[in-house]
Amino acid sequence: MINSPYQKYQQIQAQTASKPKLLIMLYDGAIRFVRSGIEGIEEHNVEKSNNNLCKAQAIVHELISSLNFDYPISYDLVRIYEYILNQLIEANVKKSVLPAQEVLEHLSDLREAWIEASKAPGFGGGV
Repeated sequence: MINSPYQKYQQIQAQTASKPKLLIMLYDGAIRFVRSGIEGIEEHNVEKSNNNLCKAQAIVHELISSLNFDYPISYDLVRIYEYILNQLIEANVKKSVLPAQEVLEHLSDLREAWIEASKAPGFGGGV
């Protein structure tokens, strides 16, 4: 159930977005949750860190499930995403900021790479 006008707006935005835009939205969400997970670790708030790092993991799982293995780069991306998942698990289990910060860097770099790729002709119209 949608509780607020903002949530309704987000739902409509996701339902009407292009594929490149959806991909960027997934990265944005993962980055936001990793940042909140890091805050939770720094605040010694186990619930906050766990909830947010688990949400980031769920988004990375979604990124994996959206890969098209007709393209060779997908095999490289799945290895990167699996590494990111392992780092998120380590950060969550050990309540360590360092693996989460590394994940944040990787996700930010990948997000920027997808933004650039989406500008290429035939990619889907950009984000």
